[in-house]
Amino acid sequence: MIQVKNLTITHRKDLRVILQDFSMVLNRGDKAALIGEEGDGKSTLLKLLYREDLVEDYVEYQGEIIRNHARVGYLAQELLLEEKEKSVYEFLSEQENFFYHSPKEIARLEKQFFLLDGMFYSNQKMEQLSGGERVKVQLARILIDQPDVLFLDEPSNDIDLETLEWLECFIRDSRLPILFISHDEMLLEHTANKIVHLEQIQRKTKPRWTVVSAGYREYMENRTRDMLHQEKVARNERTAYKKQQEKFLQIQQKVAYQQASISRQDPHGAQLLKKKMHTIKAQEKRMEKEYQELTKIPETEDAIFIRFGEKISVPNGKRILEFYREQLCTGERVLASQIQLTVIGPEHIGIIGKNGAGKTTLIREIWKELKHRQDIRVFYMPQNYEEYLDIKKTPIAFLAESGEKEEISRVRTYLGSMKYTAEEMSHPLGELSGGQKAKLLLLKMSMAGSEVLLLDEPTRNFSPLSNPVIRQLLQEFQGTIISVSHDRKYIQEVCTVVYELTKTGLLKTDRKQ
Repeated sequence: MIQVKNLTITHRKDLRVILQDFSMVLNRGDKAALIGEEGDGKSTLLKLLYREDLVEDYVEYQGEIIRNHARVGYLAQELLLEEKEKSVYEFLSEQENFFYHSPKEIARLEKQFFLLDGMFYSNQKMEQLSGGERVKVQLARILIDQPDVLFLDEPSNDIDLETLEWLECFIRDSRLPILFISHDEMLLEHTANKIVHLEQIQRKTKPRWTVVSAGYREYMENRTRDMLHQEKVARNERTAYKKQQEKFLQIQQKVAYQQASISRQDPHGAQLLKKKMHTIKAQEKRMEKEYQELTKIPETEDAIFIRFGEKISVPNGKRILEFYREQLCTGERVLASQIQLTVIGPEHIGIIGKNGAGKTTLIREIWKELKHRQDIRVFYMPQNYEEYLDIKKTPIAFLAESGEKEEISRVRTYLGSMKYTAEEMSHPLGELSGGQKAKLLLLKMSMAGSEVLLLDEPTRNFSPLSNPVIRQLLQEFQGTIISVSHDRKYIQEVCTVVYELTKTGLLKTDRKQ
């Protein structure tokens, strides 16, 4: 259906090659997951394959993209500003096919997406919907157009667990070829039958790509096993080579010593030693050639490195939060009532709930209550990073607030540990990917030395390769965590207590599957 031949993508600003000589085919039945670390060009590639003009401002490319007249449905990671201002009805009615569907068919689609009756005819603005509701409406508009191929950029972001399970079934059972990006490891494990892996190795100076027809877990297990085997073979070969070289050097030094000490009265012996040294030099060249042909030690894109201070902890009996709201509201809309949450000691609280239940509103209210506390340091990571970030600043300016030379040097080291290149450290935050912004907030969090973390969807923009590092970091955190998440692995591994936000309050649940 979609064919790519020898595609090379180069960043206009710093001339960094994002992708080189990339080729792949997306056929009917393919559920291809596009994976890679933050900033490796996944969204850029997806946009380019959909429509070149979406990326022409910041990249240039060479190669062929053959779409074979296929109608492509594209789900963007973020809505455009003008789209956010439209009502749900206006947004959907821009799709001409919308009017070819009867009200009964539209109602069936609303039910399929677990949305309220009449939602698709609503005058509510797109920006007023919850993140998950927006994703559902976007997907519905795409399907109304009856596409031949689907490109989905983070469809699992901001959708509740019920809809996430629906999305898994939709991707897995769809007859359409699908190329999608997701940071949800369970979604990848349950749906993908093809992996497209983008990497930046050698300190982000060399792009590498892999296309494999395999499930996500199978791919990762095979990749790990193959690399460990290759590394073992490579190191064994180098050990054997080193021993061979040591023996060779001993012979070379012995002959050189004999040449230096032989008497001029023995020209025949000198001639023999000269021939022997000539043979040794020829053998040295052969050994150099053999070294070049040794099995290469596998190059991988290093995982991010980050940690919290070892002294951060919260005593078991310390009362962190005693929160109560008779009503939880956004504007005049009542989201829930009788909200009560008590947090004592180093608990790791997870809050789940349906889209639109008010989870983000709740964690904002908790932040308002905690941010002025003098006895604890609190860090808030919002779902919308721009609540916290000045997009005109650079990463260095954001982290090195004093601007002192020593602090800037330390910040550069920290950013390097998070796999920022020197160029990216000087880019405005507005030019960074969602994952790179998330890394920046995570770094700020670790530098702040906070005992209490308020996290709204903390793993949503980290790659499935970085997420295990993040989960382990938060699992081992000795302070208190109050978080909103739809990430099932995060809920399983990090949260010690899980609550579901309902219209009648917070209900403790054992849902960690």
